[in-house]
Formats: sequence, C-alpha cells, structure tokens
Amino acid sequence: MFLAGCATQPSASTVPDAPPTGTPAASPSAGPSSSAVVPSPSPGPAILVGAGDIATCAGTDDSATASLIAGIDGTVFTAGDNAYEEGTAANFRDCYAPTWGRFLDRTLPAIGNHEYLTTDAVGYFGYFGNAVGDPSEGWYARQVGTWRVYILNSNCNTVGGCRAGSPQERWLRADLAANPTACALAIWHHPRFSSGEHGNFVSMTPIWEALYDAGAELVINGHDHDYERFDPQTPAGKADPNGIVEIIVGTGGRGLRAVGKPIANSEVHNDNTFGVLKLTLSDGSWESTFLPVPGRTFTDTSTGTCH
Repeated sequence: MFLAGCATQPSASTVPDAPPTGTPAASPSAGPSSSAVVPSPSPGPAILVGAGDIATCAGTDDSATASLIAGIDGTVFTAGDNAYEEGTAANFRDCYAPTWGRFLDRTLPAIGNHEYLTTDAVGYFGYFGNAVGDPSEGWYARQVGTWRVYILNSNCNTVGGCRAGSPQERWLRADLAANPTACALAIWHHPRFSSGEHGNFVSMTPIWEALYDAGAELVINGHDHDYERFDPQTPAGKADPNGIVEIIVGTGGRGLRAVGKPIANSEVHNDNTFGVLKLTLSDGSWESTFLPVPGRTFTDTSTGTCH
C-alpha cells in the first residue's frame, strides 16, 4: 500500500557482498580497486541516500548536496551522470572526487549517458572499479538491509538493448527469481515516465515489467534535472495501488531544468531545488524524503508497504 505524505512546492552479474565496514577505502582520486564498502545489515531500517546528475567543476551545487550526505549515515546511491561533462577520468578526479567522492567507500553508483561520452565509459568504470560490475554490462545487484537493490544500465543501445529477452532483462528476471524478497527497488538513469525536458523512455518498459511482475516497490531515476514523484503505476502508466512508485531526483548539482505539464500519475514535482533523496528501508515498508540544500524550502515525503 502506498501513502502520500506531505509536500510543499514553490510557485549480467551480481556484485559480491562488500567487505565489512572499516575496510580501508581506496584514494578517491584514483578510484577503488575492489567493490564499494556497504555497511553490513544491522537492526533497524537501512538508509539509502543520493541523487543523479551530480558533479561539475563549473559550479558548487554538487558541494552543497555532498554536505547533506555527509550528515547522513548509510549507503549512498547515484542515479547516473555522475561527473560532467563527459565522465572522463579527469572529470571524476577533479569534479566528483572532491565532493561526492568523499563517500566512495559506501556508494552504489549507476551509470548515465554522459559517462558514455567517453569511449566505453572508461572514466566511470576506471573510477568505481569492481563496485559497478562488468564494464560490458554496467548492471549489478546488492543487498541493503533486508532489501534487494538493482542498479541497472538504461543506455540500452550500448548493452544489447533493454527489450524482453535482452541480456540485462534476462539477468534481472533471473536474479529476481533467485533472490525472492518482500522488498526490492531499482536505480537507473533514464526514467520510464517523466514530465521533464526529456520525457518518457519507453525503451525501459520491459525492465519495468520484470520488476512489476516481481512486486518491486520503487524505481529511482535521474536524467531530467528536476524532482518528480509518481503514484504507483503499471509498466503502461496505469494507476495501480500494487504498482511501482517512480521518483526522479536529478538534483545532485548539475543545472536544474524546467518541468513541463505533469503527465498522468505525477504526484509532486519541483524544478528549482537541488537536494538528495533519503530512503528509509524497513523490513516490509519504506519512507522517502527529499532533503533540500540550505536556503531552499521544498521537501516531499512519501511512504509505502512492500507488496
């Protein structure tokens, strides 16, 4: 069951379990040589916090969002377009490492389209290392508390497509079947549904269908540089209390862009506030909270129970 909270708006492989907390992290400027350190499950809810469309040397808003994360314990996620403009090794070293790179040892990154402006996204895969899976795929799964978290690659043309029967779709369905869990979410860059500048990416429909068939709860995206939350819906965009809630949080630091006329099932949107999304993942339920950077007042909270 999904319950909206309060909102205020101004006009092909699973990454192995990470080492326990306390394992030394690699230098942020060089990137890790092994998988990211994710805190081991502990009593109480797990915390997942992050955003997409993040680091640029041309501004300081990424530093502001990094400061928010610095005060929050838990696992950090990214929703793609991590280091502008082209995801080069230099972009990661000079722009990402000084800000969000501070959390490298507890980060689950997803890849965006800007990473592929560098051939084979070698800057991204070189920086994050084994944490992000096979460089020919860019997808992986990880346990965060009692939740199964899927980090997927929505650059469909670079990974053999996202259609039914594609390598990624087959891997996703196989992992969902092999790891049945009451609660699951997925993070990728290009949103299936969006009222923002780029709009809907229907190429991700088969991926959404696999998650919907398994009863997943949440999909987190970036790409459109705004915040938008949708009511639960089917892969075709039909309202469904047992559907998936999608949240776009392309507010990590790279210039914001206007949201257009809200499409069906869009519940909340904002296009003038940088910030991060904090997910509190309990055993059987979840809560999301958008946290704005200092000086901004927009926030949004929603809750739900696992299917």
